[in-house]
Amino acid sequence: MTAACNGTGGIVAAVIIGLALLVVVPLVVDPIFLIELTSYVILAILALSLGLIWGYGGILCFGQSAFFGIGAYAYAIAVINMGDSTIPLILSIVVPALFAALLGYFLFYARITDVYFGVITLTVTLILYKLMGTTSGSAYTIGNAAIGGYNGIPAIPPLNLPGSPTTFLSLDGLFYAAGLTLLAVYVGLRLMLKSRFGQVVVAIRENERRAELLGYDARFYKLAAFTIGGGIAGLAGCLFANWGMFISPDVFGLAQSAQVIIWVIVGGTGTLLGPIVGCFLVQWIATQLGTQQVLNANLVLGTILIGFVLLVPKGITPTVLDLIERTCQRRSYAKPLVEKRSVS
Repeated sequence: MTAACNGTGGIVAAVIIGLALLVVVPLVVDPIFLIELTSYVILAILALSLGLIWGYGGILCFGQSAFFGIGAYAYAIAVINMGDSTIPLILSIVVPALFAALLGYFLFYARITDVYFGVITLTVTLILYKLMGTTSGSAYTIGNAAIGGYNGIPAIPPLNLPGSPTTFLSLDGLFYAAGLTLLAVYVGLRLMLKSRFGQVVVAIRENERRAELLGYDARFYKLAAFTIGGGIAGLAGCLFANWGMFISPDVFGLAQSAQVIIWVIVGGTGTLLGPIVGCFLVQWIATQLGTQQVLNANLVLGTILIGFVLLVPKGITPTVLDLIERTCQRRSYAKPLVEKRSVS
């Protein structure tokens, strides 16, 4: 069963289930919840980017929201100046990917260790938060786009059909676009991890020194994975800017950076499904807590995180998969025994 889940059968099943959900969900939920669900889907793409970097590359990045915010700002500024969203969409992937490549080059080739890597990436995120917050006033404009400082950029034009700037995506259309993007990223990462490149990345995570002795440049492979993760996070930022039609320096804030880590921890590292599950669960709980005034939402979320770390250290998805695998193994062992007794 595990082999089937990790192989082509698992990918086909994921595509079928994902497409079925995209068709069914808008028909059974109300429009308000669909808007909320769209944000979950978009943030799940961000969670996947860290799931790749941390879960498979072994790179603990506390600043994944930096690429998320850069992608959002790159799209917002470009689409306000260009009108058509095709090129801004591409820029929202390319710009954060290039930033990740530049940052990662200096960190990986300087042999920065894991703890310091996390601290530096978090520091870069907070620097961007302060930097973007100081861009208020008419002096800080790029073309027709006023950056707006802490007030952010409002009224961001939504995605449109390529070559037709006046044909915008509706709320349902954005849900379909976000859902298809999440499914495409998930399947693409699954296929990449099955390739030689992905296997080398995982081997470096397991034992970097041994991989280098086998002739692989660990720094290059880690940099490539880090760059891909940055591009995926930027794509999520573009969709997030479309969802709210607004972006502000809060996307670089400490709270956003911590949330991404929590999603992956709760869902489980070393799996692509885990970050998605963790994101949906934590965001849903946070939304429900926000509707009441009795309990402090941050305190409850912190307690949940501590509980998961202590009780389910592997995360939800790996724990559930382990239980399923053990159940299947017990049944496979019990079946020959039953057959033997029936024959005797």
